[in-house]
Amino acid sequence: MSLIKAFAGLRPAPGYVEAVAAPPYDVVSFQEAQEMATGLPWSFLHISRPEIDLPEGVDPYGDEVYAKGMANLQSMRDAGVLMRDETPCFYLYRLQTAEHQQIGLVAATSVVAYESGRVCKHELTQPTKEDDRTRQIDSLNAQTGPVFLTCRESPEFSDLAATISATEPTYDFSRDDGVRHSLWVINGPEEIALLDALFEGMAHLYIADGHHRSAAAARVAAKRREARSGGGEGPEDYFLSVIFPEDEVCILDYNRVVRDLNGLTAADFLAKLEVGFSVSASSTPVRPQQRGEFGLYLDGQWYRLHLASDAIPEDPVERLDVSLLTNQLLTPILGVEDLRRDPRVGFVGGIRGTDGLEACVDSGEMAAAFALHPTAMAEVMAVADAGRLMPPKSTWFEPKLADGIVSYVLD
Repeated sequence: MSLIKAFAGLRPAPGYVEAVAAPPYDVVSFQEAQEMATGLPWSFLHISRPEIDLPEGVDPYGDEVYAKGMANLQSMRDAGVLMRDETPCFYLYRLQTAEHQQIGLVAATSVVAYESGRVCKHELTQPTKEDDRTRQIDSLNAQTGPVFLTCRESPEFSDLAATISATEPTYDFSRDDGVRHSLWVINGPEEIALLDALFEGMAHLYIADGHHRSAAAARVAAKRREARSGGGEGPEDYFLSVIFPEDEVCILDYNRVVRDLNGLTAADFLAKLEVGFSVSASSTPVRPQQRGEFGLYLDGQWYRLHLASDAIPEDPVERLDVSLLTNQLLTPILGVEDLRRDPRVGFVGGIRGTDGLEACVDSGEMAAAFALHPTAMAEVMAVADAGRLMPPKSTWFEPKLADGIVSYVLD
């Protein structure tokens, strides 16, 4: 089985891409999705977050939600808003901001390679989210949210991408967040064969963002293999992905918020912190600049926390700032035993900035917020190469891929 393969993508018909493309389902709340989709009947949020089209208070994991998503997808196909390519293709996908650009390959990636560890993961998943994506893929009979993969630097791919991206793109548009999205369809047999061979020569691919989507794809594949008569491979043995070279990706911080202080007063909490950290008040929001440094927002005040360098282990997982915060603070002081399941803990992507952390606390929803230093791509790959896993929500990749530009239908 090939590491990647071309596929006949389901994508917006000419003139519809801006009306269809939407943020990933998991970076917007229900309210945000509902507001974004208002007046936009073809927004992909009607497929990725179909609960916005149902009565308020509906269970987001109820049967009617998945049925509505399937109906919305079929409606967009019937209306000609989405079309299917006639032959297998690869797609080149470029993301641009004022400060950053990255170009990756949209491809179907092998589930078997994921199961065997050739596609390396670095995070544990949250069971509820994995169950949700499994049901979503199964009900749509399609993978609509791409998994963000990275590969080692590849001059050959970069040269080919530069040549292709110098031509007129199939799609080229910008969203309100300032991110420009461009897509090229690659359907020439020679280019497809070249890309097949180029990626087949790579030892590993790495999941950057999309652990729940890839795990869900593997579960759907396992289920359908059992029901499939005969041998060979089926379309479910691959998952939708976009692969970027490691030197082009950008990682932001992924921060933590907690609902309570585990029965402590703010003064008691700060006193306990001073046992293992140096603590100093800050007149400005704290954006950590190095390993072992954290920002704390508590009762309208920012604090800078420093962990002594001799308290930072050499282990590739334990030395990560997300691990240090959990092992040195969240668990021993706040009693957080399992980041995957503890409802007292929330996660805030770095794209929301320190303002987003302050808003969580100032609203009264959360008691304290912690700003972390971003995990480096080299750290992500080191953990994956060691066959280890990071804590959940260790990395926030930006800019985000759009949903709806290309989907992978499982037929």
